[in-house]
Amino acid sequence: MAHPLVEQLRFARTEFQRNLIGLSPEDAVVRLMPSNCISWIVGHLAVQEQAYWVWWPTGKIVVPDLFDQCGWGRPASTPPLEAMWSAWEQVTAAADPFLDSLAIETLQQCPERDGQTHSESYGTMLHRHIGHYWYHTGEANALRQQLGHSNLPQFVGDQNKAPYRPEG
Repeated sequence: MAHPLVEQLRFARTEFQRNLIGLSPEDAVVRLMPSNCISWIVGHLAVQEQAYWVWWPTGKIVVPDLFDQCGWGRPASTPPLEAMWSAWEQVTAAADPFLDSLAIETLQQCPERDGQTHSESYGTMLHRHIGHYWYHTGEANALRQQLGHSNLPQFVGDQNKAPYRPEG
């Protein structure tokens, strides 16, 4: 069984996906200033998944050009939604084996890669990443409202899919 925080991340992922059901490729690339477009948001979350759960622990890059398209501090872009969902699916599939392996001891460690030690532990990175998903889920929902979409999810879904479970 995955660590409870990993279960919360997976719940945040599913809520992010649920929030984007019915989004058209055309609306996904509309940029309502000063926000990024929704397809960029999908790619941006994949960038963090790749950095935290694939590159730091293994040194591998699943989608090589993803950071250039949607990374923090990069120029704004409007990538195609289908390409960003594909990247997100590839990266999350590659991230899941590491996430499934997380134990309390690992969560307390700061990852090391190429002679650099990350400033946060894996546990703190996991907290940050869950919050990042919720931030962008709300942002995407607001953008969809501005685009005139209706019948959008109004609140967090079925919490029984990721109920409280004690650590350990």
